[in-house]
Amino acid sequence: MAPPEYSARELSQETWKDFERFFRKPGEWSSCQCMWFHRPGPRPKEDEALTSKERNEKNFREQKALVKGGRSHGVLVFLDGDPVGWCQFGLGEEFPRIDNAAKYRRIPSASKGARLWRITCFCVDKRQRKQGIAKLGLRAAMDAIRKEGGGVVEAYPSTRKEGLALHRGTARMFKEEGFEVVAPLGPGNLVVRRKV
Repeated sequence: MAPPEYSARELSQETWKDFERFFRKPGEWSSCQCMWFHRPGPRPKEDEALTSKERNEKNFREQKALVKGGRSHGVLVFLDGDPVGWCQFGLGEEFPRIDNAAKYRRIPSASKGARLWRITCFCVDKRQRKQGIAKLGLRAAMDAIRKEGGGVVEAYPSTRKEGLALHRGTARMFKEEGFEVVAPLGPGNLVVRRKV
């Protein structure tokens, strides 16, 4: 039996259908479409009346518009052509929710003249977990950032080992990839950074 073949491709208008296919799979991440950090704060009041399905479709529309405008970045990980993982990254200004968080504002600035990049989210198909897919996505994201000229890369991994906390990646994974801890970010997350 041949070993599984993994590959990674950046999010673009060409890979949009793969992104949509991945985020339409059932899973605890299927309702966000990785829009959380793109927004400056809480969900708008007018969204409160929307059904879950309507919110999902709105997220897809908004994410697609960001992709079309070159303001959304990420890496899809494929197993034999099927999207099974995702790592979101982007320029610091693409994720205003982070800058607006009081806990984050107390942490020393990352950039000091260097371009700031952020890695915010990981999603892995529940049938494919514990196969190194998140790490493959992280490495592909770092390669993409390097090709764009690099800078300071910042992430917010979890120190916990369960639930939604893991959508930010694990502290161990980032440490293995050369990131250094800068500060705690609340009770269960860290701010880590690395230059590329």
